Amino acid sequence: MKDYQKILFPYAYAVLGSAEDARDAIQDVLSNYVATPRNHVENEKNYLIRGVINQSITLRNRRKKQVSEDDVWLPEPVATEEADTNINLSEIVSYSLLVLLEQLNPKERAVFILKEAFGYSHEEIAEVLSDTVENSRKLLSRAKSKLDTVQTIKATSNASAHEEFLNKYVLAIRDRDTQALETMLADDITYYADGGKLHVLRKFCQGAHEVTEVIQAVYDKFLSTTVVGFAEINHEPALLYYNNGELKVCVIFEITNNKIHRMNSIVDPEKLKNLAIIS
Repeated sequence: MKDYQKILFPYAYAVLGSAEDARDAIQDVLSNYVATPRNHVENEKNYLIRGVINQSITLRNRRKKQVSEDDVWLPEPVATEEADTNINLSEIVSYSLLVLLEQLNPKERAVFILKEAFGYSHEEIAEVLSDTVENSRKLLSRAKSKLDTVQTIKATSNASAHEEFLNKYVLAIRDRDTQALETMLADDITYYADGGKLHVLRKFCQGAHEVTEVIQAVYDKFLSTTVVGFAEINHEPALLYYNNGELKVCVIFEITNNKIHRMNSIVDPEKLKNLAIIS
């Protein structure tokens, strides 16, 4: 069943936004599959995908956290530059899209992922979700209207192409060159920080000048003694900050035309623990 865990993970993760919850959903489905008669199963792979998608929807409805307006919740990151034999890395959706998908309810999210990321037809989606083709089309239309932004489903560009740019970013912060730093940011840049139960300096801010001030303050207060390394997270460029060999912060960047448009700073240890194992 190991190969199926590898195949099923991207489906569960895309719906749940949590690697840990995705593994729970897969384990539940595989355990139930092994324990019950399977004479009626004609296509084992499709049967298990259908089971995992529906179990993921159930888990997401059950575990959905209520996030207040002044709080920030970011998806759990997955390293996509590593040769992780337990995950089909090429099937992992981009972090930018994963963030946007938080606007959708679980069923809208499942339909969008199956259609746009995995190329399912509406007939196939209807079969997976035990729904109608018409409702599948409606759910997709509703999902697209909520997202109202075209984002990369699976990033095709090499995140490492931005490594030199981020090296300059790190140098500007270390040199306290706020003018150089601000020129690297888009005018409407947004900054999000998810600390989980840990305190973060700012959970959200927007605009090049304000974000520059926050970035410099965070570095001075928390990161000046850390060791920083470049990584590819969900196919997007990221910086990992270590203190005495322990991963403390992961910052994922949306970069277009040599401008940073969004920064997602993950400080929550629960969301970093799996990343730390393979980083």
